[in-house]
Amino acid sequence: MQKNGPVALIFHSLVVIFMLAPMVVVCLVAFTPENTLTMPWNGLSLRWFEAVFKHNDFMTSFGNSLKLAFLAATISTLLAVPSALAISRYDFAGRDALNALFLSPLIIPHLVLGVAFLRLFSLMGMSGSFLWLVATHAIIITPYALRLVLASLSSMDRNAENAARTLGAGEWTVFKRITLPLLLPGVSGGWLLAFINSFDELTMSIFVTSPSTVTLPVRMYMYASESIDPMMAAVSALMILVATVAMVILDRLFGLDRILVGKG
Repeated sequence: MQKNGPVALIFHSLVVIFMLAPMVVVCLVAFTPENTLTMPWNGLSLRWFEAVFKHNDFMTSFGNSLKLAFLAATISTLLAVPSALAISRYDFAGRDALNALFLSPLIIPHLVLGVAFLRLFSLMGMSGSFLWLVATHAIIITPYALRLVLASLSSMDRNAENAARTLGAGEWTVFKRITLPLLLPGVSGGWLLAFINSFDELTMSIFVTSPSTVTLPVRMYMYASESIDPMMAAVSALMILVATVAMVILDRLFGLDRILVGKG
């Protein structure tokens, strides 16, 4: 196996540093004791994290985002699994069109989707409903779950399924005891990516949220439009922590290489 040379290693290191530097700076600023966005040169402080947990609007929005991301990711995964099975294993009229339809939210700007959903809900008289907010998020994050499930299906050995059918197992038994366990890493990875993208969604959410369903990214945008202080950095650090914890848990359970790269 050919190894990367020193030039390639240096280049890759610079790319990683360039990508991580903004997040590191934000996390450091979150610990500043000052009232402005400055590095904590004079010591570390948790005052801005305490301010976040005492800010009722931020905590309510944080709860909304967690509930929204969980429900939307679950719905998108439930849609992705049967859709992926149909697209990858069956030849029927409109299969390519169905695949393109599910993946279309990846190429349509979320600003356009937000305006479209706002107009649709206004005509239907459904503006401000949390259930409709869940539906819109499920639509835009389904491609992430679908792509990982499709990737798992493409690399899955079907001999075990065929053997079970030969021994008399029904289709539901084969799916429940063989197909689904083999797909579990892809399903879990798809759910996680869908959860993270829903939790972080801002552009479309601005158009479809109501005062009672404001998500954390929208709350941050509203707060930043009025004033900017280290509390914004503290909220950002907490969002980074949520995503990091989710990735670590998934890595411990299944392994990120197996889920995202397809190893093992």
